[in-house]
Amino acid sequence: MTDLAAGGRSATAYVRGALYGLAAVSIWSGWIVVARLGLKSSLTPWDIAALRFGVAGLLLLPYVGSRGLALDRLGWIGVAAIVLGGGAPVLFANAGLMFAPAAHAGALFPGVMPLMVALLAAAFLREPFTAAKKIGFVLILFGAFGIAWGAGGDAIESRQSIGHLLFLGSALAWAFYTVAMRRARLGGLHAAAIAAVGALVLYMPVYVMVAGTSLALAPWSDIALQAFVQGILTAIVSLIFYGRAVSILGASSGAAFAALSPAMTAVMAIPILGEWPTTMDWIAIAAISVGVYVVSGGPLPRGRP
Repeated sequence: MTDLAAGGRSATAYVRGALYGLAAVSIWSGWIVVARLGLKSSLTPWDIAALRFGVAGLLLLPYVGSRGLALDRLGWIGVAAIVLGGGAPVLFANAGLMFAPAAHAGALFPGVMPLMVALLAAAFLREPFTAAKKIGFVLILFGAFGIAWGAGGDAIESRQSIGHLLFLGSALAWAFYTVAMRRARLGGLHAAAIAAVGALVLYMPVYVMVAGTSLALAPWSDIALQAFVQGILTAIVSLIFYGRAVSILGASSGAAFAALSPAMTAVMAIPILGEWPTTMDWIAIAAISVGVYVVSGGPLPRGRP
């Protein structure tokens, strides 16, 4: 017979955390595809970020007003990690989608993010970095290099490499958000609210000064779709689900479910965007998915004595 090794937690707790993680990653896969769709219309990466920060920030402003910034638990460094880690990935990822397809975004942003979470969690939270995680690390590197160099020639000299670097920057920023939230034992809604309001305050004045009223020229159907998916589903609902997964499973294990995002994003991009991953893309996506699952401490079957 086999048992399920889930880091010492009960099977019920793991299933609860897994369901929250799966719900979050389903939304993440969708927002990458929807953002790419918006960029193919009249919207810019900065317009999409404005819709996300503006809608989520205004909706969650009363919550931050009543609960505060949790300075007693986060400190100013933690608040900065939450605000920048919750906002910068959106800007980086949206800009990266101008240079590389959605499947690459899914592999190099939410796909690599659990690895970066595991590394930061080992450094700041003393979560163990085991031999199994080192094996996963090798798989992730293989997948990342496969995407960077396998997409039609020497991608390091192509425009796609710019998108790849931006996606990796998104993953690193999001890892800081995850570790700060876990270290402070901050709830998913509270962390999402601080990130959204902080991004609203920091980004929107700059956007208005630089872009002016360019968003008003876009079709209302495009604006409504991005406002709902980016500002409500992604910036609020998914972060609540993600926060619950991290609080139940831990930082690295909760982040492990992002490993499913590369494949989900690639599959969703086929009917919506008409973007077919290459054979090397699929191999790289599979390697990254398996690697981050192992690195992030996903449960594995083991024999029962």
